[in-house]
Amino acid sequence: MTDTTPPLHITAEHRELLAHILDTWSMEVLNRLCENPCRFNQLRRAIPAVTQKSLTTTLRRLERNGIVERTIVHTRPVAVEYAITPLGKTLRAPVEELLRWSARHRSAIERARTRFDTQE
Repeated sequence: MTDTTPPLHITAEHRELLAHILDTWSMEVLNRLCENPCRFNQLRRAIPAVTQKSLTTTLRRLERNGIVERTIVHTRPVAVEYAITPLGKTLRAPVEELLRWSARHRSAIERARTRFDTQE
């Protein structure tokens, strides 16, 4: 049986966007924001390994791409809250499928890595 699926046409724009939303910190932030909107420091506490600079950069990048929205909360002191957008929510299903794929094939990938590493 032959595969008749046409090859994907992957452009620089595709690679750039996927790099923005599938990197380590973006995935962590999106995972947290899927549950509830969060303030910056709540995200910092929830993701202790991320630096302030990396979290700021990640949030700005996600906001620029329309995945996260930033809202000023008029409290004393004034705060900023981040929430996932409707567009961002559409990422959940494909990301969950990638995670399921990863879980299903983890042992095969580990075997391939071991074979590769022992050949060098």
